[in-house]
Amino acid sequence: MRYFDAETFAFLRDLAKNNDRDWFAENKDRYEDSVKEPFLQFISDVGPELRKVSKALVADARPSGGSMFRIYRDVRFSKDKSPYKPYASAHFSMGKGVHGPGYYLHLQPGQCFLAGGMWMPEPPVLQAIRDRISAKPAEWKKARVDLDHPEDALKRPPRGFEADDPMIEDIKRKSFTSSVMLSQKQVTGPDLVKTFTGSCRTLAPLMKFLSASAGVAW
Repeated sequence: MRYFDAETFAFLRDLAKNNDRDWFAENKDRYEDSVKEPFLQFISDVGPELRKVSKALVADARPSGGSMFRIYRDVRFSKDKSPYKPYASAHFSMGKGVHGPGYYLHLQPGQCFLAGGMWMPEPPVLQAIRDRISAKPAEWKKARVDLDHPEDALKRPPRGFEADDPMIEDIKRKSFTSSVMLSQKQVTGPDLVKTFTGSCRTLAPLMKFLSASAGVAW
């Protein structure tokens, strides 16, 4: 089944060029028809397939408060006052919301991708992940797949870890995510559910490790 098409990306490109409330109000039907409704349908359809990857994964197709993120930006503490995100996205968590292990789907012209793992886990969970990496290096090596570049990594070993720990570079990380780039052809093709869940399986070892560290059932 095809969910997204050329109009999906045309709308997102237009939104990036016309990021204001008047334009969006005039084009809200385009957003509903080409972005929101097909994305919610995808979330609904991918749920049963995701549960084959892990029974704990949640795909919530509610239009508000579910897996799909709002298109509206929170500009209260941002210098950028653009009211809308020029992309569509959704998260599929282990029942812990955006703060737990999960998958993330991002749709944006020229930048579509799937990510899995944990971004900036809270301090107790971060400590647990680091402890497990140090204690189980062989398990971690099998699980870590191709981690994203650690732009926010510490310069020095965190407290309680030695500089000569074989896993110290990964222990310095504050986030543990891995991404799979998707082409627009894949996103608009008939096999998106299969493509998405296949990539989720590829990243499953990382998810399992992080879930065990966080005390979350996989």
